[in-house]
Amino acid sequence: MIGVVIPAHNEASWLGRCLFAAALAARHVELMGESVCIVVVLDSCTDDSACVTQAFGATALTVQARNVGIARATGASHLIALGARWLAMTDADTCVAPDWIVAQLALRADVVCGAVEVDDWGAHPPCVRETWSTHYRSVDGHRHVHGANLGVCAKAYQRAGGFPPLACGEDVALVERLTANGARIAWSVAPRVTTSARTDFRIRGGFGDTLSSWSSGVACAPAGVTLNETLQGREHHE
Repeated sequence: MIGVVIPAHNEASWLGRCLFAAALAARHVELMGESVCIVVVLDSCTDDSACVTQAFGATALTVQARNVGIARATGASHLIALGARWLAMTDADTCVAPDWIVAQLALRADVVCGAVEVDDWGAHPPCVRETWSTHYRSVDGHRHVHGANLGVCAKAYQRAGGFPPLACGEDVALVERLTANGARIAWSVAPRVTTSARTDFRIRGGFGDTLSSWSSGVACAPAGVTLNETLQGREHHE
């Protein structure tokens, strides 16, 4: 069985699109009928996220943590207890490609770190997209880590101790744990995910917050801007 984990905090306006895409990926013919369990971890939600989850037939888990590391770990633990052999991670404001799960598994690695594409830059000034295009490495061998596009073998995940309870950077921390445990990591653009450049971001220091900081002038300054600095540690360095 394959598990998909989606943390959500008041994501009703985005979650339906995310779950529709995840459901398509779960039914891909190349999975040969293997079951896929999609879990939405509702973290301190006060909107209709639970109703959206139910409407799409996904499993809903509830936590009151306001902590994405705890939310992802809760979903992962639930799926491993059900017998999941592979954990695919994404976010509520993303859309995975129809072959997303298949592409992760085809790499035959312990861990798959995928890249992301932004679906709409309209909320930001042109310099933000220009900086992204200049510095973001959407090629095989990149060193970007995104919780929105991450896959891991359940056994490797358990050996590494799982996601730490971090409010931001839990994805990078997990990959560092996996690296320390000798996991085989594929840095690939084959598993495709599009994500939002929203300004109503949920995590301080996360992807949306970083883009918004660029909008306010950080990225538009011509000197000294690197993706490693502006993504605040969301790259992995060995």
